[in-house]
Amino acid sequence: MPDVIHTDAAPAAIGTYSQAIRAGNTVYLSGQIPLDPASGEMVSGDIDAEIARAFANLKAVCEAAGGSLAHLVKLNVYLTDLGHFPQVNAAMVGLFGEPYPARAAIGVAQLPRGARVEVDGVLVVD
Repeated sequence: MPDVIHTDAAPAAIGTYSQAIRAGNTVYLSGQIPLDPASGEMVSGDIDAEIARAFANLKAVCEAAGGSLAHLVKLNVYLTDLGHFPQVNAAMVGLFGEPYPARAAIGVAQLPRGARVEVDGVLVVD
């Protein structure tokens, strides 16, 4: 039976899903948008603030699963404007080291709660 991963350091699920599910040494991370986990509200500011908060939320779930961003093997980035991709790359330089996770960047028309960015991924932990 898979294990449910939950942390109060990331926003509570806003639907019928878990923050993450662990099956063996693989953790499937649900999408994180730039919600402040304390208030449940979207962060205010520019796209850089949204990207930083989304990654901070993803990092918190990784840590709750016993890993870190360094354990990500696959990362998906969803953007409502692919013109913000350079900001995602800049944020990743500060958060990840080589080898970087495999990654997809997907342009979407809309994200939950009006977010401009969402990140999810797959983590492998010992």
